[in-house]
Amino acid sequence: MSSLNSLLPKRSALLKPVAAALLGAFLLQACTEAAAPNAAAAPAPVEVGVVTLAPQQITLNTELPGRTVAWQLAEIRPQVGGIILKRLFTEGSDVKAGDTLYQIDPATFAATKQSAAASLARANANLQQATAKASRYQKMIEQRLISQQDFDEVAALHEQAKADVLAAKAQLQSAQIQLDYSKVTAPINGRIGKSAVTAGALVSANQAQALAVVQQLDPIYVEVTQSSAELLKLKQALASGALSSAGTAVSLKLEDGSTYQHKGTLQFSEVSVDASTGSVVLRAEFANPDLLLLPGMYVRATLETGINTAAILAPQRGISRNAKGEATALVVNAAGTVEPRLVKASRTVSVNGGAADQWLVEEGLAAGDQLIVEGLQKVRPGAPAKAVPFNATVNATAATDPKPAGQNKATGAN
Repeated sequence: MSSLNSLLPKRSALLKPVAAALLGAFLLQACTEAAAPNAAAAPAPVEVGVVTLAPQQITLNTELPGRTVAWQLAEIRPQVGGIILKRLFTEGSDVKAGDTLYQIDPATFAATKQSAAASLARANANLQQATAKASRYQKMIEQRLISQQDFDEVAALHEQAKADVLAAKAQLQSAQIQLDYSKVTAPINGRIGKSAVTAGALVSANQAQALAVVQQLDPIYVEVTQSSAELLKLKQALASGALSSAGTAVSLKLEDGSTYQHKGTLQFSEVSVDASTGSVVLRAEFANPDLLLLPGMYVRATLETGINTAAILAPQRGISRNAKGEATALVVNAAGTVEPRLVKASRTVSVNGGAADQWLVEEGLAAGDQLIVEGLQKVRPGAPAKAVPFNATVNATAATDPKPAGQNKATGAN
């Protein structure tokens, strides 16, 4: 019995460390279980690249397809009939107004003129005789040597002789005009195309077929078409003050993609709408001193339609589409969480003459919004996010530079 009592203090001494260890393990597990839900409820914010939107002044442009049209065009047709004796121009050359292009056989017209001149001479002789007779009868009627009837007859013949002279002069003038028309002249300055006839061809007055075509190419017109809906929308924006007028400057892009060096000015828009296409015709005038533009060429004209003084531009990489096809964007709001937005963006624009990589936002985004443009795949609406300014130049360089980061730094140090 005494030996048993002596063993009890030893057992108590052995159990105390074990109990302390079990108590510590229990407390550690309880703390871990309590900390785990808190960690799941508050994840660390994801770092995303953002662009802070700010209002900008931009000039809005509209690019429209069009064709070049000669500033003036004249179809050359003969005004008298006859045989072509000569063609007096070089096809494709420049001609001036009044230059003779074709010579029609003038023999018939020259003979007609001579006949008219003879008729005029005879009429003048008859007038001279009638005038002398009327003068004598005037003196005789004053002396009552002849009757009034005789005098009236002589006076009438005198007036008839005057009329005959006027008719003969008109016939002579007409014959001269016909003779002049035997020389077919250029009505305008310009470049003449190929000839439809050669020497020896028989032509008739005011025939349907043109002998040649003269076109004035400097300046030159460009005609483009614009939908009536777009034109109406532009006029409403200008009237409401949402846009201010940008003037009438027009630039051209040629078929090979190059930009035409001369700027043009908008001249007019058609006063009616084409019922079949719902479009109106706009005409711009361009200087063409080198005759680089020829009629019928396909071009794309860029019209400065207005100036938006408070435009909100969003990078294209920050705008996406949902399942309904609606434009959407993600922004980091003031609370530091990701907020989705539905966006209305009608067109893309370029800044400082660069690529058209900016959306012109009409609704959904405002000045001061932090638009997420990098890290979109790492966040979702409602999640916390850390906004970091996005630098497009730095990111583009990092994406295209094949060298490791350490090597870049070493090269930079050297």
